[in-house]
Amino acid sequence: MTRTEFSAWCKTVHLLDGATGSMLRRAGMPAGVCSETWILDHPQTLIALQRAYLAAGSEIIYAPTFGANRVLLGHHDLQREVRALNRDLVQLGREAVGTSALLAGDMTTTGRPVTPGDDSAYETLLEIYREQAEALLEAGVDLFAVETMMGVTECMAAIEAIRSLCETPILCTLSVYSDGKCYFDGSAEEAAEILPGLGADAVGLNCSSGPDQIGTVVRMMKKAAPETPIAAKPNAGLPTITETGEAVYHMNPEDFARHMHALKADGANLLGGCCGTGPAYIEALRALR
Repeated sequence: MTRTEFSAWCKTVHLLDGATGSMLRRAGMPAGVCSETWILDHPQTLIALQRAYLAAGSEIIYAPTFGANRVLLGHHDLQREVRALNRDLVQLGREAVGTSALLAGDMTTTGRPVTPGDDSAYETLLEIYREQAEALLEAGVDLFAVETMMGVTECMAAIEAIRSLCETPILCTLSVYSDGKCYFDGSAEEAAEILPGLGADAVGLNCSSGPDQIGTVVRMMKKAAPETPIAAKPNAGLPTITETGEAVYHMNPEDFARHMHALKADGANLLGGCCGTGPAYIEALRALR
C-alpha cells in the first residue's frame, strides 16, 4: 500500500489490534524476559493471539518487534541481533495473518530522552531507528507503527530514519499525560502539528490511560491536524497494581467500546487497544466501523 492509498483508506474507520505484551503475560510469558526471544521460542502463542485479533476484525496487526531496537535489546545483550530478530518476528507475524490484514513493523522509544537541539544525541537516535527500520523494511512490513513514544523529538528521529529509506506509510502514536504533555518533550498537539510535515501519515495516542480520559487530547490533535488520520489505542482503563506487581485492568469490552465511540466522535478513526485489552475488545469495536 502506497502512502496515497493509505491516506485514502484512512478516510473511514478501521480497526487496529489490541495488546500484545499483557496478553502474552497472561499466556505464560514471565516478567523480565526478552519478549522478542520468548515469542520466537513460543511461536504458536503469538500466532494464536494474532489470528484471534484477525478474527475479531483487526485490519492492522502489529508485528511483535516492539522492543527490537539495539538499545532495548542491549538490556539482554542482544544488541547485535537487531536484523535477525526483526526478520524472524516479521516472518512469524506474516505466518499468522498472511495478507488478510496489514502487518505493521512496530517500533518504540529507546527510553532515553533526547534534548531538543542536542545534535549528537539526535544523530545517534537516528542511527538506532534507521537500523531497525531497515531490518523491518527488508522483512516486508506493509507499514510502520511507531508507538508508545515519549517525546516529539524521538518521533521526529524515527520518522526521519524511515523516510531516509522508503515511502512506506507511517502511523506514529505517543503516550502522554492527561493534559497532552509528553513525558520527555513537547505535547501531543505539537506532534500533530509537526509530524505529518515530516512524513507521518497518521498520528495519535496509545497506552498511558483509558479511552475515557483522552478525548480532550484527541480533539486537540484533530484540530491541529484536521487532514491527518488520528489513531486511538488506549489501555483498558487505569490499572490497579497487585502485591506481586501485576497490573490489573478493569474496563470490560463493552465499556471500552462505549468510550471508544466517543473518541470516534472526537475525530479518531484508527481504533484499537493497548494494555489490558484483547480480541474481545476489538470485537466490541466492530459496530463503530
